[in-house]
Amino acid sequence: MSRSRTGFRAIKSRVLGAIMATAVRGVFGFARLLGPERSSDLGAWLARTVGPLLPQHRIALANLRAVFPEMSEAERIRIARSAWANLGRTGAEYAHLGKLFDYDPEAPAPGRVEVVGIEHFLKLRDDGLPGIIFSAHLGNWELPAICAARFGLDATAIFRPPNDPAAARLVYEVRSGTMGGLTASSGGGAAFAIAGVLERGGHLGQLIDQHFTRGVVTTFMGRPALTNPLLAKLARHHDCPVHGVRVVRLQGHRFRLELTPPVDLPRDEEGRIDVARATQVMTSIVEEWVRENPGQWLWMHRRWRVSGK
Repeated sequence: MSRSRTGFRAIKSRVLGAIMATAVRGVFGFARLLGPERSSDLGAWLARTVGPLLPQHRIALANLRAVFPEMSEAERIRIARSAWANLGRTGAEYAHLGKLFDYDPEAPAPGRVEVVGIEHFLKLRDDGLPGIIFSAHLGNWELPAICAARFGLDATAIFRPPNDPAAARLVYEVRSGTMGGLTASSGGGAAFAIAGVLERGGHLGQLIDQHFTRGVVTTFMGRPALTNPLLAKLARHHDCPVHGVRVVRLQGHRFRLELTPPVDLPRDEEGRIDVARATQVMTSIVEEWVRENPGQWLWMHRRWRVSGK
């Protein structure tokens, strides 16, 4: 009987996953008909309207109260609603990733995207060395990977796939059509795939601003947080350049990508990169970005979960 129920649940899960994937494809199709600007506006309106009704909104406000105790509640609510709008825009823009990035350094007039630090992208591409790029869930965080692909930078994005296999396939399909390499952060062979990118002289990119259960304790926004040390460990092993990249959402459906110069990471007495302190340096850079544009960050997840803190 239990074996029968298990089989039924597996079938039910696959059917629901297929239905969800079909529904998402339908939404993508509708968004493509609307165009990037109107679908972005619709996504912002929907998320800003529905988001505050969800349990995650309480998490966002609790996070904002803890991080900004001096701020008025009205301002915290405004930031939380802005964060929902940014998330809605980013979701709607997935249907347009292929055309969203239009940066052309030779164009006579600026387009939808401007890039600060393109010289660093080009140096990473041409120096023959492996490299590491860290980022955060700010603006439309998918754009740097598209920029790398468009400018011929051999880059692989480390991503956490959705738990549902059908949703995971759909996300991979959307991303792989516009970006360079993609590798899951977990699963069979993930560690070898990630290390192999740097060993062949490629570049790895990862979002480092979410809770990581097995992470090192860092200070983020004045509070202890567990942060994934993977990039710092890889930088220590390969002793390669490390850059940060962020996306700032601008007025008029525009974006600014900013790639930092190589980050000077702390080293230990043997001259090797110190993993814990290097993770803190990268986290502190992300904190500066969030403080500059708090309404463009994902406040609705439980970032601060350090036992005993």
